[in-house]
Amino acid sequence: MSEQVIHATTVCVGDRGLIILGPSGAGKSTLALQLLALGAVLVADDRTHIAHTALGLVAQCPSAICGMIEARGVGILHLPYEQAVPICLAVDMGQDEAERLPAPHEVKLLGQSVPCLHKSDGPHFAAVLFLSLQNVQPKPNV
Repeated sequence: MSEQVIHATTVCVGDRGLIILGPSGAGKSTLALQLLALGAVLVADDRTHIAHTALGLVAQCPSAICGMIEARGVGILHLPYEQAVPICLAVDMGQDEAERLPAPHEVKLLGQSVPCLHKSDGPHFAAVLFLSLQNVQPKPNV
């Protein structure tokens, strides 16, 4: 089984995981908090363990930080969390989307392609991601 801990935040809607990538200070936790306010569930903040499993590419939280997310200027919040979820979608907060109707993007995680959106500064971005997670399906293990 291929696995790795990466600098990323992960949330889910049902059994569909969204992994939020980007450099430190890019807004990963802020976006996650917006998604949590819409009804998403926390998986991992700041560090995400990813692995190939029978379910495909799966994200889970390192045990030392389960249920914790940093709210900058407020502190660490302790929230309900999901133990592990298949990764269905990624967001790269280090890449700004300049196109109004962008072509599809992908990111490689452990050699597997995952659909990826680039950061949008529009106030609707978290809502779009939440709705997208309700409709995207996990990729089978390749």
